[in-house]
Amino acid sequence: MSTEPTPTTTSYAILGLLAVRRWSTYELARQMDRSLGRIWPRAQSKIYEEPKKLVRLGLAEAARETVGRRTRTVYGITPAGRRALGAWLRTPGSGPVMESEQLLQVFFADCGTRAGTLATLRAARAWAEERNADNLAAVEAYRAGTGPFPERTAQTMLVGGFLTEYYRLVASWADWAAGIAERWPEDPRAAEAPPAELDRIERRARWPERFGSP
Repeated sequence: MSTEPTPTTTSYAILGLLAVRRWSTYELARQMDRSLGRIWPRAQSKIYEEPKKLVRLGLAEAARETVGRRTRTVYGITPAGRRALGAWLRTPGSGPVMESEQLLQVFFADCGTRAGTLATLRAARAWAEERNADNLAAVEAYRAGTGPFPERTAQTMLVGGFLTEYYRLVASWADWAAGIAERWPEDPRAAEAPPAELDRIERRARWPERFGSP
């Protein structure tokens, strides 16, 4: 017995884009990668299937249009889709899910070498710098009035602020961790945790009770 598909978080991400304008599946995949890929990365195959599911649910509608000599299918949000999107937005979502191969490698650094750990930390900082370069370019574009969908700058700014702090965090952490790992013996199994750094982590981890905000 077949069951009706149910909306997922990716479904609502697509609905949010359809609330901005009508898109073809190719355009949706590009827009997801450009605007949402850093906060909700998904395989392109998922993006191509999602609009069809939304149509079956009555949350989106499909229409054929001609561009030059080509005919393509574009998708738009329906009134039911806007109601479903609004209901989802009124329900607080789950928090971030951490996934980092570099952090995983640092966690198991005692099975490797000091040099290998330092290389991983340098790569982490380079990753943050590279991502932030694109982030900065986006900010400059909006400041210049050339960013996409300028009427949504207020909303885009909030996410951009998070990404800015996140990239700064990764770079700062990589510098801090590298400074400690540089003092490790070549065999990380013999490394010791500096008590002063453990105290620092504990103090910073108590920010909710000390300040009520970061």
